[in-house]
Amino acid sequence: MATLTRQDLNFGQVVADILCEFLEVAIHLILYVREVYPSGIFQKRKKYNVPVQMSCHPELNQYIQDTLHCVKPLIEKNEAEKVVVVIMDKEHHPVERFVFEISQPPLLSISSETLLSHVEQLLRAVILKISVCDAVLDNNPPGCTFTVLVHTREAAARNMEKVQVIKDFPWIVADEQEVHMEEAKLIPLKTMTSDILKMQLYVEEKTQKT
Repeated sequence: MATLTRQDLNFGQVVADILCEFLEVAIHLILYVREVYPSGIFQKRKKYNVPVQMSCHPELNQYIQDTLHCVKPLIEKNEAEKVVVVIMDKEHHPVERFVFEISQPPLLSISSETLLSHVEQLLRAVILKISVCDAVLDNNPPGCTFTVLVHTREAAARNMEKVQVIKDFPWIVADEQEVHMEEAKLIPLKTMTSDILKMQLYVEEKTQKT
């Protein structure tokens, strides 16, 4: 077994590729399962060897892709601590926050080429958990919208205003009401641990949604 630092083989980039691809699928599935958009705009696809629902709406897809394109450099540098999908009611008050808490080990123990397939199996388990999460969550009120937040380490936050990955798609500081939710209960969904990535997914759900 070889022990490599994060700089070897540009593994930060490999992790960022894997994670952003996963997050794209996960965000689409959350929007479908939690009925943020009508089911008619989604199509069944296959990812990680399981059926998933992906949006066919060009503007929505572009927003998700642009967001993740901006998140990717932060993951590469191990500067992103959390990626959060916030579902808000008509008054823009959060009713649910799907929190993907991510960390990468400083040393990477690479044993064989089966590593990536092992990570894919773990991500599949997370996707399956998202697909049935409505069983443990209350219904959301009609007319909900969503946004994606990124929690960064302090040093990264200071530099983010200088970096604009996509023209006309700048980072902005999240509204306080998007970040904090009063009277929320925490619902753990799934934890995964591998040699290159650790991730914990949980939902913060508002106790009274209506």
